[in-house]
Amino acid sequence: MLLEAERALIVDYAGHLRPDGLVVGTAGNLSVRSGDLVAITPTSVDYDALDPGLVCVVGLDGGIVEGERAPSSELPMHLAVYHATDAAAIVHTHAPHATALATVVDELPAIHYMIAELGGPVRVAPYATFGTDELAASVMHALAGRSAVLLRSHGTLTVGDSLEQAYWRSVLLEWLAALYFRATLLGTPRLIPHGETELVSERLRALRS
Repeated sequence: MLLEAERALIVDYAGHLRPDGLVVGTAGNLSVRSGDLVAITPTSVDYDALDPGLVCVVGLDGGIVEGERAPSSELPMHLAVYHATDAAAIVHTHAPHATALATVVDELPAIHYMIAELGGPVRVAPYATFGTDELAASVMHALAGRSAVLLRSHGTLTVGDSLEQAYWRSVLLEWLAALYFRATLLGTPRLIPHGETELVSERLRALRS
């Protein structure tokens, strides 16, 4: 079976989406790139019933290479990211706080220093119909220089050097969105000073080296 390890990893992390409150039903999708192939969750399969054989393998041109089901309807968005970046994994969710926030702001500001993990304030991509090239283009514009993006009236997308990293960034993004929401209930949030995210990014890199 092609990309056996990657497909097993997708099944593992897909099983955390609902318990972590990042999706409802079969919403959301995950993918991992290995060379010129991409393993991606299939469309409309309950995560509790997902197994590696149901995870699709496609080429960078979108052609199905292996898998029992059709790939996620958001395949164009995943492929656009892989064509334009060096990302090795993508997580797309419908996390409630982040999705709600994306309906009322144009950017999640620097509410906490850990936003540096996402490259800085997270932009909101303009709305476009799911599964379309228009949505893929919208996401790519907002993702520039970042590892996360909010999708207007839709959800979130995060990228990483591994599925573990991309998933962690999705959890972090939802936490930051919830934090910002709670802060606005108390008053006007005081944001991280301009330039601080770059300093924090450097310190995080140093800690990991």
